[in-house]
Amino acid sequence: MASFTYVARNPQGKLVQGRTEAATQAIALKTLKDQGLVPTSIQTASTGAETKSKARKQKLKRGRTNIEDLVLIARQLATMIRAGLPLTEVLNILSEQVEKLVLRNTIRQIERDVQSGSSFYEALARHPKVFNQFFLSMVKAGEAAGMLDTILDQVAIYLEKSASIRRKVKSAIMYPAAVSIFAALIMVVIMWKVVPVFEEIFDQLDEELPLLTQVVIAISNFIRDRWYIVLAGGVGIVVLFTQWGKTKVGRMRIDAMKLKLPVFGPLLLKVSVAKFSRSLGTLMRAGVNILGALEIVAKTAGNVVIEDAILKTKVSIQGGDSITKPLVDSGVFPPMVTRMIEVGERTGALESMLHKIAEYYEDQVDSAVAGLTSLIEPLLIMFLGVTIGGIVIAMFMPLFTMLEAVGKPAK
Repeated sequence: MASFTYVARNPQGKLVQGRTEAATQAIALKTLKDQGLVPTSIQTASTGAETKSKARKQKLKRGRTNIEDLVLIARQLATMIRAGLPLTEVLNILSEQVEKLVLRNTIRQIERDVQSGSSFYEALARHPKVFNQFFLSMVKAGEAAGMLDTILDQVAIYLEKSASIRRKVKSAIMYPAAVSIFAALIMVVIMWKVVPVFEEIFDQLDEELPLLTQVVIAISNFIRDRWYIVLAGGVGIVVLFTQWGKTKVGRMRIDAMKLKLPVFGPLLLKVSVAKFSRSLGTLMRAGVNILGALEIVAKTAGNVVIEDAILKTKVSIQGGDSITKPLVDSGVFPPMVTRMIEVGERTGALESMLHKIAEYYEDQVDSAVAGLTSLIEPLLIMFLGVTIGGIVIAMFMPLFTMLEAVGKPAK
């Protein structure tokens, strides 16, 4: 039997705290409801030593708010508001449950602002580094419609799906990046330490070296004698590329190039389409008007090419045109997406169609990530075999020539 601590409302509406024992958390929740209590939070009870240890860890936690933190906040806010707790009391309980110091201070400041008469949206909007434009817009729509708990549930679902896609894409990119860095380090070690040993042996041979061997030795000498040029050149290229990427033209070119990459381009496009469809559909379901929703989606697109297409769509709608034409003209969105949006717009079911598009492309991302992993492994093995194998062959070619000469009978 496990022990659980809970905060709940009794039939008189009073907030009570306590501890109960049950085999699982689900059984504990059922037991509390059978007793006429409405749980607002329930978690596994800790021993005194564990509680002190946890408190110490909480004090040490630093860092910025991430998407997982926002999911937790949205879920807990929705649960406690639905249970009928006053917003200030909800925020007070939430501030005690978060583990990051910065986030705890932020929630306590929001609680003070709400107590001073600010709306929940106004209090959140004072912290744009913690709560993004999507989160703020959904809260504003939820407050206006009197459906804050329902809207926060939608926010949590959206953020969970976004976080899941981000993790999958990151894992797909990190694997080849890590292997490539490891391969580069191996090549540097070979060029720095191994090739010079062979070069000393070749100096004793009175024969002309093969072209491939000469090239490898020249590269090795350059790396050993002019390493600072290689380092400075690499740093310079990275700095220049980064600064160029901060300009409007540079960022547009880089983002367009990302979508056209041979292996990762289709994956990134599917991620962008899924994010666009999910966020626009969620905002529309929350009651945000189409123009405001498009502006928010554009700001959170993460790709300038996609952002530009969305902003052109907003201008098109303001001019009385449909949402589909500028998406087609952009050449970015796949034909299936634009046709489904056109059908949804014509039938008045655009919100539902956007969610179907999002679900389809989220499944496509899952399949693409799995396929990408199986595709990249043989490509990386082939790359390592060609590069490192080429260096090894270049070093042994003169030795093979020497052995052939020794093995021939003297005339």
